[in-house]
Amino acid sequence: MMGDRDFRNIIKSAVESIGKELEIQVDSKDIQTIHLHEVVQCLRRSYYDRVDPQEVKRRGFNELLSGLLRKLEYGSEPKEFVIENIRFKGQADMIVDDTILLFRPAATELENPQANDVLYLNACMWIYEKDDGVIVYISSDRKETMFSLTRNKKMFEEAIRRVRILNDLLKEEKLPILEPSTECLECQYYERCYMKKNNSKQLSLAEMFGMGNKK
Repeated sequence: MMGDRDFRNIIKSAVESIGKELEIQVDSKDIQTIHLHEVVQCLRRSYYDRVDPQEVKRRGFNELLSGLLRKLEYGSEPKEFVIENIRFKGQADMIVDDTILLFRPAATELENPQANDVLYLNACMWIYEKDDGVIVYISSDRKETMFSLTRNKKMFEEAIRRVRILNDLLKEEKLPILEPSTECLECQYYERCYMKKNNSKQLSLAEMFGMGNKK
């Protein structure tokens, strides 16, 4: 026993406080600067983050790994890639021997890298003008899984396309289309996307993907 204090809530508050300090700061009013993490995730989520933000719930210190590395002396500095009148801003976790390094948490060992992490790493390689990159996934039991990547022009063009889309939608104040994925379940805006207005019945991801029981 350690008294009557709720240490679980104390740790939770500490994680949330550190997380806020480590977040890449986005000026919601500066729509001519688009950040890399905004375009590799759901654009609707990025739009809400700017116009009507809701605090994200963090699960543990493992999620803070990337941000902590960026803050250390061997972390990389942010860099911009100019697209006409838009500043596309990215930041790698580390750059070692001309190789971009990203560190990401994982629940278990992965057989393949996450698509948004690949898009992020590839964009970093173009922004920093590097040819090689590595994503390192670290699971909760401290096992590491690494995936290497060489930069791909078509994939970078897709990132630029999403930059332009987000910039246009912010200018027009239009909500981006829904991009259903497994990440929706953990998104702080889940109920905004999967709630029917007429009877307040919540839609499940299974229903959205047409995987419900059929009679």
